[in-house]
Amino acid sequence: MTKDSRRLPLADWQLEDSDRLKAIFQKKRGQLKLTQEKIAAELGDGVTQGAVSHFMNRRTALSLRAAAVFARMLEVPVADFSPVLAEQLEKLSSSLTPSQGSFPHKDSALTAPANTPFPAGDDVEAVEDKYAFIPQYDASAAAGLGSENPHVEIRTTLAFKRDWLRAKGANPQNLMVIYAEGESMWPTISDRDVMLIDRSKVEPTNKQIYVLVGAEKGAIVKRLIQTPIGDWILRSDNNECGEYPDRVISRSEFNEHRILGRVIWRGGDL
Repeated sequence: MTKDSRRLPLADWQLEDSDRLKAIFQKKRGQLKLTQEKIAAELGDGVTQGAVSHFMNRRTALSLRAAAVFARMLEVPVADFSPVLAEQLEKLSSSLTPSQGSFPHKDSALTAPANTPFPAGDDVEAVEDKYAFIPQYDASAAAGLGSENPHVEIRTTLAFKRDWLRAKGANPQNLMVIYAEGESMWPTISDRDVMLIDRSKVEPTNKQIYVLVGAEKGAIVKRLIQTPIGDWILRSDNNECGEYPDRVISRSEFNEHRILGRVIWRGGDL
């Protein structure tokens, strides 16, 4: 199975943020004696002028931390260039439930509540220090026969505690959120559950759950079971009926199925 190393695309609103930010920078840089190098220095060690340019040229989506630095140095509110991030910050700062569910693991970092309060007020950097904002795609992976996603957009983001992600060995840059569709993975994953996908986990591991993309069936979510001869079984967790039989993928068929990533969390209604 092959790895898709392409960068996650920017949503339309993120492209518009970039255009607005560039326009404000060009208008105010003379008055404020600003350069991209000065902004890079404020963004922190290791941030280059090129990274600043990427924010303003539709290459890199703004984070809350970057938005806060740009707003402070340009002397404008975040809403002037990113209404979406400004609204997110307002909601998240007062929210007690930034992400769903609890995590029944023995490790203390994993058992810490995912829905602890955000820092009070407008402390954007404190929020970004505690939480990673994962892109939430308007796409689904079928817990059944397959889902086609011919046009995929980012709806918004979900917030996850950075400590929890670190304890799971997950890098926020490799993560995305999509929806499950169907009941074949019940009771592990239910219809319309959100799934956190680690796109760096593209090598199949026995008994783990993955989202796979194939030319015939589109996106599916299944548990992978390795056979003694090295083939892989696509297995549904729902064993209450015969609607979801095992499907064996031989080693020669691997190239027909691309692993999008491993499911490392799911959340949904009880």
